[in-house]
Amino acid sequence: MAEFKYEALDQNGKAASGVVNAGSQESAIASLQQKGLTITSIQGGGNKTLLQQMRTITVFGGVSSRDLVILSRQIATLFEAQVSALRVFRLLAEQSEKPFLRQVLAEISDDLQGGNSISKSLEKHPKVFSDFYVNMVRAGEESGKLDQTFLFLADYIDRSYELGSKARNALIYPAFILVTFVAVMTLMLTLVIPKIGAILQDSGQILPLYTRIILGLSTFLTDYGVFLLIALIIGGYLVYRYVQTSPGKIAFSRFKFSIPYVGSLYQKLYLSRIADNMNVMLTSGISAVRALEITANVVEDHIYEGILREAIEGVKSGSPLSQNLARYTPLYIPGIFVQMLQIGEETGEMGNILSRLAKFYNREVNAAVDTLVSLIEPILIVGLALGVGFLLAAVLLPIYNSASNL
Repeated sequence: MAEFKYEALDQNGKAASGVVNAGSQESAIASLQQKGLTITSIQGGGNKTLLQQMRTITVFGGVSSRDLVILSRQIATLFEAQVSALRVFRLLAEQSEKPFLRQVLAEISDDLQGGNSISKSLEKHPKVFSDFYVNMVRAGEESGKLDQTFLFLADYIDRSYELGSKARNALIYPAFILVTFVAVMTLMLTLVIPKIGAILQDSGQILPLYTRIILGLSTFLTDYGVFLLIALIIGGYLVYRYVQTSPGKIAFSRFKFSIPYVGSLYQKLYLSRIADNMNVMLTSGISAVRALEITANVVEDHIYEGILREAIEGVKSGSPLSQNLARYTPLYIPGIFVQMLQIGEETGEMGNILSRLAKFYNREVNAAVDTLVSLIEPILIVGLALGVGFLLAAVLLPIYNSASNL
């Protein structure tokens, strides 16, 4: 449990402040909201957990996903308290601790005062509010359910970020281990092995093939290591530039999906994102075509973006969405996904079906990540043991043989 200092407005609009004990900032906010308080500022909590630290990584001009989640919940709470839109953003701008977010909220307040709608004002800040976010707010304005819309958005951003970060974080550990292994092996081959190699060559004995391979690799790295490093840097830069192009993005996406198990993980991640986005937007009253356009913009994969854009043209011409997606089974769109969409189209329960698909693939991603993490650790241990064992055997066995012959 930790202490959180808060400032809030009660049900009569009067200022209130104090301290609340809770396990997390989200729990503290929920506890205060249950008491009828509208949170304007909350801080504290002591040391953050690793997950909380990862969630506060700054993105897009100084606004993190966690900031956007809290901001959306605060806006929803203030709307529920019947506070005017102008007052909502003025109040949040005054209380924001981050200069960039404070400036954005102040500019939104000025736009609202000038007569613009909330969605139109948010649209001017694409680094903070995505196309998806703006269109959801626009739908909330049209339906008169802005408080529910902002709560929807907070839950969606939180859910989406957790899902994506879990998949990415699963690859951080093995990447760190591999980089460390390569660094240690490089130091061994360039600093230690040359000295041992000189001793072995002076002994005059016939060296085994694997020892000669290690000594040759050591000589190559010692003599040409700098040039190899320069070549790797240039090659990495050229690959990076290529991946930024449209053909490069497609090639990188195909490479991701060609990796055993990892490709399946990415497929489930993107399908979960597509189903979740479509469900949230369709249930908010956004048209199917517009929902597909926005989802294509935020899916963050070039292949799936292309699939959705082709599906848009098909839907515009009158063919069902399931029929358009069926052309990409089973490589990118599983048959069960298409069948479930078809059921939703026939029964008129598309929103419910998409919600079920999103939850299903969310669970699949979590299970796949957990399995991947459990498999990576023993594979890395065995691989590192084999690499180190081969290196030691290549240099120690000839030394042992030389000593035995003395």
